[in-house]
Amino acid sequence: MAKIIDRADFERWAARARATGGCAQPVFLTGTVKHVHTGTGELLHSYSTDTEPDGALPVACKTRRASRCPACAEIYRADTYQLIRAGLAGGKGIPESVSGHPAAFVTLTAPSFGPVHARRVRNGGRVERCHPRRDAKPCPHGVVASCGVRHSDDDPRLGEPLCADCYDYAGSVLFNAMAPELWRRFTLALRRYLAKSAGLTQKEFRETLAVSFAKVAEYQRRGVVHFHAVIRFDGPDGPSTPPPGWANVRLLEDAVRHAAGAVSVTTPAAPGIPARSLTWGAQVDIRAITSSGTLTQQAVAGYIAKYATKAAECVGTLDRRLQPADDLDALPITPHARRLMTACLTLGALDEFADLRLVQWAHMLGFRGHFSTKSRRYSTTLGALRAARIAYVREQFPGWQPPDDQDPDLVLAIGEWRFHSQGLTRGEALVTAALTGRPLPPPSQATARSAA
Repeated sequence: MAKIIDRADFERWAARARATGGCAQPVFLTGTVKHVHTGTGELLHSYSTDTEPDGALPVACKTRRASRCPACAEIYRADTYQLIRAGLAGGKGIPESVSGHPAAFVTLTAPSFGPVHARRVRNGGRVERCHPRRDAKPCPHGVVASCGVRHSDDDPRLGEPLCADCYDYAGSVLFNAMAPELWRRFTLALRRYLAKSAGLTQKEFRETLAVSFAKVAEYQRRGVVHFHAVIRFDGPDGPSTPPPGWANVRLLEDAVRHAAGAVSVTTPAAPGIPARSLTWGAQVDIRAITSSGTLTQQAVAGYIAKYATKAAECVGTLDRRLQPADDLDALPITPHARRLMTACLTLGALDEFADLRLVQWAHMLGFRGHFSTKSRRYSTTLGALRAARIAYVREQFPGWQPPDDQDPDLVLAIGEWRFHSQGLTRGEALVTAALTGRPLPPPSQATARSAA
């Protein structure tokens, strides 16, 4: 660390670290940029990374995973917050009148694949016993499915099966793999119910009411995903038009409950593995969103944005893909995560399950969908938010500009860039965190750079 601070080009090194926002695993590039006058061919300006510390330019990794880069994940979280909030309160190109549209915060869970250790808290805050069953009999493996412990929030047993040999690991990873399709069918069933309730054909329904949504996927400690979603009613032209009077929150609640219980998805069948029908779990939570009260627009946006930066870390699995040389038994993962990943590898090796790509997504326990998605007209886009941020930075730090006697439209920027390396040493990560006030990444994420 002292060597970094004492280096002759430390001021420039520090400026580059701040420019990445404290990124924990920046991508280092080498290359040049040349500004050429297209009329005369004159070279007006040139830049080379040879003048940068260590001969390379760091660029933020822009990952959404908080486990890999807290700094970049915080930007992604903030963008997601603005995206969700704009669809509830207006702003970012969405009229403020959208705050009067009926909207609900919906949670769709997975079914049970076997009893697991859980923390159960009553409304008064009292923690109940996990699975207190006095008359429980041993399972075929000799395990009594009972637990009288009041688990703490950080108990490592949370999410672990009471009997791992009885737990349906195949069903768990297949649900994760099929969850995006189950969600798609849910949205179709939702619109069909609404059209039928209003006595409209599908064409008439589309000309009368629009259903907009934004959702994120969250992993439960047992290793299955469930979805949190904002569902909103609009007029036929989206958030700029109000929905008809009969489209209220009560109808939205009824439609969600009907659609959640009406849809299912059938898994492929293989020799010795029959097809199974997967549905949403019995727990369906629907709460109206208001501008004031217990569930405000800001609270919902903050809650959804928080989960947009997380993956399956809470289950104790990897935050990277499995490599062919990896020894599953030697990886630093929990026994429960290891068995879930083993189920992915076992099923993924069968031709019947090839389309689910379970092997490639074993580190995600079978789930391969996008963590945050939205309907087209819900609100602004992450791309628009990023473009606005880029425009702001360019306005504040314009960089090299053509001389006053040159027409900017005749100046062409020619760039040539190559990947050099990625990541920081532990010392560089410590100094970067001190300079930017960003949290340190886990030690496993700070590694010495090596040339590609």
